[in-house]
Amino acid sequence: MFDQQDTSKSTRERVLTTILTRRQCTINELADEVNINPISVRHHISRLEAEGLVTSIEEKHGVGRPRRIYFLTDNGQELFPTRYLRLTLRLLEQLKEIGPQHLINQLFFQMAQDLAADYAPELAGLSVEQKLNLIQRLLTSEGFTVDWQHNDNQYIIRETNCPYFHIGQNHPEVCTVDQTLISTLLKIPAEKVNCMLNGDAHCTFVIPDGILREKELA
Repeated sequence: MFDQQDTSKSTRERVLTTILTRRQCTINELADEVNINPISVRHHISRLEAEGLVTSIEEKHGVGRPRRIYFLTDNGQELFPTRYLRLTLRLLEQLKEIGPQHLINQLFFQMAQDLAADYAPELAGLSVEQKLNLIQRLLTSEGFTVDWQHNDNQYIIRETNCPYFHIGQNHPEVCTVDQTLISTLLKIPAEKVNCMLNGDAHCTFVIPDGILREKELA
């Protein structure tokens, strides 16, 4: 999970582990627990917030100014092996033992189809960009970190974090969920050109501009 030889990452791990253990922490509590000064803690926290691993809320505390409380996001929780993850892996292993591979693939495909069906009515009358914004919000609600851009006559959807990454290492079929979801909502195939499971820095989907525009005018 972390490179123990890198001092910065070792401190980062201790910050994340402390928040995981205590559920929520202030900067000063983290400084005491990790044994570094509050300024250094703020530096690590800022980077973890930027990566979507940590978030915070203000909490009223006595008569003074509200204090800021930090806790792990769902993405931050995903960094740590948990019982539900092991249960999911075991369940998929059992399914593969009793059923053919095409049924497992169909299971993930149908999950994505059902999720897309819940959002399909919201797409009516939307522009291409508005549809992509809706897809971005949907994937974010599912635990992905997503952005999109228009470049060289094509739309590029990039996922910099995947909530299924640990499961996908043993069961890559799960990768079809987001791809099916994008393709179903846009009603055209989204080509996957990068995948984190293959060692890429992020997952990337490409959709030609012209095809999307044709669908918008149809």
